[in-house]
Amino acid sequence: MKVYAGTDLEGVAGVVSFESQTYPTGKYYEAARRLQTAEINAAVEGMVEMGADDVLVCDGHGPGAVLFEELHPAAKLMHGRPLAPQAIRDEVVRNYDVCMMLGQHAMAGAARGNLNHTQSSKSVDCYKLNGRPIGEIAQFALYHGALGLPLIFLSGDQAACEEAAELIPGIVTVSVKQGLGRNSAISLSAEQARRRIRQGVIQAIRNHQKNPIAPLEWPGPYVLEKRFFHTDVADAAAAAPDAERVDAQTVRLRSDDIREIIYR
Repeated sequence: MKVYAGTDLEGVAGVVSFESQTYPTGKYYEAARRLQTAEINAAVEGMVEMGADDVLVCDGHGPGAVLFEELHPAAKLMHGRPLAPQAIRDEVVRNYDVCMMLGQHAMAGAARGNLNHTQSSKSVDCYKLNGRPIGEIAQFALYHGALGLPLIFLSGDQAACEEAAELIPGIVTVSVKQGLGRNSAISLSAEQARRRIRQGVIQAIRNHQKNPIAPLEWPGPYVLEKRFFHTDVADAAAAAPDAERVDAQTVRLRSDDIREIIYR
């Protein structure tokens, strides 16, 4: 089995603050990176135990966060900023069998979602696809579903796990913290979180081998609405030639191709 894993920082146990932990200027950013990389390594251990012979980890946090020198030896790392164009990455990723999300957070507006946001924690109010609120979990699952990869496992905070379960029946999730608010949570110990992630990955692969999960696909055509906190950000987004200005803070995009629109 070939496994592609997308990663983020905000859904890692012990990481609860944007300012001090997930922004590169934060005083605990390097410590948060170590926590994230250790959770990734725990997931890779589970993949290897279940026979995965090719593991590709994508460093998905905005500025990059995976500690390359501490990454599990069985994994390869897709990294660098800016990331390569989607067309180039797609040619690599479409050769994998399944995908997973590690360290994931809930969509913007999730009431108890610790560090909840969609794409930008500073500028985005919400995304809607065909009238349905979506976050980064749906973006990832739909994009990679179009490449033929089902999303079979996710680790993150409890709100992210609930969001994933609603999207994808049968997915295995592991909650490593319970959000109390956007900047507060109850985290498992680092050791317990890693143990549960490893076990969850093993269970996810075992379940998928017995009862395969289908790639996530929603019928088109697609209408994506992006609502921003501030009008100047909407001004910039509205400058795209195919963008439609809905109101002072909202821009609408249309496409028949989910991969063309979902990360716009």
